[in-house]
Parts: sequence; C-alpha cells; structure tokens
Amino acid sequence: MTVAAVGPIDYSDVTEIAGNRVTPEALSMLYTRYAFGATFCAGRDVLEVACGEAAGLGYIARRARRIVGGDYTPGLLAAANRHYRGRIPFVRLDAHALPFRSGSFGVVLLYEALYYLADASRFVEEARRVLDASGCLVVSTVNPGWADFNPSPFSTRYLSGKELLALLRDRGFRAQLYGAFPISHHSTRLKAVSAIRRAAVKLHLIPRTMKGKALLKRLFLGPLALFPAEVGDDGVPYCTPALLRPTAPMGEFKVLFAVAECLR
Repeated sequence: MTVAAVGPIDYSDVTEIAGNRVTPEALSMLYTRYAFGATFCAGRDVLEVACGEAAGLGYIARRARRIVGGDYTPGLLAAANRHYRGRIPFVRLDAHALPFRSGSFGVVLLYEALYYLADASRFVEEARRVLDASGCLVVSTVNPGWADFNPSPFSTRYLSGKELLALLRDRGFRAQLYGAFPISHHSTRLKAVSAIRRAAVKLHLIPRTMKGKALLKRLFLGPLALFPAEVGDDGVPYCTPALLRPTAPMGEFKVLFAVAECLR
C-alpha cells in the first residue's frame, strides 16, 4: 500500500502483493481491515488511498455504491487493473493532493500507509475536503507501541493512538480509536519468537522487502499462505476491533483503527 512521499519512491517491495507468502495472521489482518471498513461503506461512494494491488476493493465494491482506488506506484496500479478488468476505476495520485472535487465521497480508506506520508496532516485535510458532509475517514495502522514493532524502510513517522486521535480532531473530525490483534503472552513458543524478533529488529537484521521477510516467517512461524489477489468471505478469521478509551494503555494491540466522522 503506497502513497507519495518526497521523491519517486517505488513501494512495490514493501507492499503485500498477490502470490507473496504470508502468515495466517497477516491474512486475518487483511480480511479484518476490509470487513471492518465495509461496515461504513454500504451504499456510499468510497475512495481507497494507497490501495496497492487493491486486494480488498472487490470486497468493498459489493457493498458500496461506487468505489475508486488510488495509489502512487504505477506497477501496483497496473496489477490492480489487470485483475479487476474495468470493474473498478484506478487513479494514480499523491495522497497530499487528491485529484477529486470537494464532497465527492462518503468514505475514504487509508490502510497501512499513513506512516509513508511526508505530511500526514496534509492527507487528513485532503480527505476531509473530498468527503461529503456526513463523510467518514477510516485509517488502519500498525501500533508503534507494540513491543515487536519493526519500522518499514520507507516510513517517515509512526503515530501513536493518542497522536492519531489528536491529528484527526485538530483537523475537523470526531474520531474514535479501536485496537485489534491483541498480543498473546501465554505460549512459551510465542514468547521465544517475540524475543528473537526484538533482537533482530534491534540489530537491524530484518530484511527490507516482503520477499526477504517470508523466509524468516517460515522458519519461526510455520507454514505460510498465499496473499490473495482479492479478499473474499472464505473462512479467514475476523478479529473484531475493540473500542479503546483515549486514555487507556494501547500497547497490547498490534493494529490500531481510527474511525473519523466529519464535523461540519
């Protein structure tokens, strides 16, 4: 999932694409993002910014009135166009200057990409501009408070849950925060894997690309599955996001969701 930052960065190597080998939890995270987002999209005009190869847009399209996908990396958009064959329109865009009229959409989605932006506040302002009076912005991001967190090589800044809420509220949204994928402390094996992961992150031993990470995942986490070209209701587990109090500890969740409604 990619968004314009400073310079012509190609985000393909840090984006999950069809055919990549990923953990079952990664598939659950993918499905959860779009199943959760779909609850806000029924009968509405939807834009996903940083859609990558758009694995989730077919799922959203079955519920939305209209959907548009946008990304910065041409190769990812080309793959999305090949898969959907005209079912969904795709636009190359910079998330800091969305090429749409004000009030064009009821929902804007931004999944696992906020930390690539050169200026997250500009994107939030642009999202608010293109949303209609009752519009909703849904953001999913890794929780930097997660102890095993590993920054992406192209990232600019990871916002904590409190920082994300403040950003949204300062720019005209009423926002709520959710946590998903709680961290398990019960398994001895998972504790050992967590310790190894933390050491690898500290020593900068984690590969930079998705393909490079796949071997480590296979060694430490077991059998991997293929990342799909399109999300479906095919038995992948859904992790219900839990509503969080702004003052509550957030480090027990791997993923944060923000749901922000426009204040007009």
